[in-house]
Parts: sequence; structure tokens; C-alpha cells
Amino acid sequence: MFVKICGLSSVDAVEAASSAGADAIGFVFSNSIRQITPNQALELCQNVPRKIVRVAVMLHPTKDEWAEVRDVFVPDWLQTDAADFEVLSVPDGCAPLPVYRTNQSPPETWPHRLLFEGSASGSGEPADWAEAKTIANSTHLILAGGLTVSNVADAITRVRPWGVDVSSGVEHQPGHKDPKKIREFIARARETPR
Repeated sequence: MFVKICGLSSVDAVEAASSAGADAIGFVFSNSIRQITPNQALELCQNVPRKIVRVAVMLHPTKDEWAEVRDVFVPDWLQTDAADFEVLSVPDGCAPLPVYRTNQSPPETWPHRLLFEGSASGSGEPADWAEAKTIANSTHLILAGGLTVSNVADAITRVRPWGVDVSSGVEHQPGHKDPKKIREFIARARETPR
């Protein structure tokens, strides 16, 4: 089970995600209580093993905003709305992670890998698990939206996603990650049969 911890903004949170075995860590560069700068993200990743995927999380970035994140932070993946990739230039070393949401019109064919969430990013609103399960049958779906330590096992059992993504579900207050919850979330996701 691929596990991504998103919206990181502190050394403690990054260390917790890294030491607990997260596959990917996400940094928010769009308007949010979790927003940080590309330089801050770069600093936070100083001691992160290269095997952990560094994800730039954006929402309708301008070409200049994306260029700054791309050139300063140098992410492994760019996560943003699927439509954004039609206007952004993504270098070969950076993989796209298009975001699709509950009740959104599906594309003709699903991309190889995608993130599926509720209608608003970072809100803690759950995705439609039944819809997610259908999509997960035909692509590598990372399930996001409203996941917590207490429901991630149920989500994995019902949706059978390729991966899971959490942000607000491992916080002790909005925008502030709880290292203990991060470790518990990763452990719970990993111990649940897919």
C-alpha cells in the first residue's frame, strides 16, 4: 500500500513521516493554511531519503508559480487538477499526479496514476468511496479526502486503492501535524490487506 502524507510544514512532521515509512510526502504551494514556500519545502527535505517521493501540491498554478516550485523545490511529482496539465510544462524528471474529484466528469481514459478526493482539496471532506472503487479497478488510484487513523482500514477494504493520502486526518489542530497520528496512520494502512 502506497502511503502519502500531505500538507507537511514542520521538521517533526517530516521526520515522523520519513521514519515511519511513508512512500511520499506532500508540500502545499497553493492558498491554504498548510501553504509553505519552495525554499521552506527544500529545507524540510534536507534529511529525507531519496527513495521517498517529494510531491508539489498545487491548485491551478500560473506558469510562473509552477516554474518557481519546479526550479527551487525540484519535486518528483506535481499534484494538481487534471485540467492544469494541459497548460503546464512538466519536465521529464517530474511525474504528473492529476487530481480528480467526486462527481467530476470522467476522462475518456483514466491516466496511469491519479489522486481521487472529495469536492474540495484539504477540507477533510470524504471522497465517494463507491465511485473511487470503480475507478480503482482500472488505474493506480490514490484515495484522499477525509481519511483518518480510525477509517483508513475500512477505506482500503472497501475501495481497494493503490494508495492512500492523508492531510487533515493526522493533525492535532488545522495546519499542524501530529507525529503520533502520522505514525499510527501509516501503520494502520500497511497492516490492512488490500
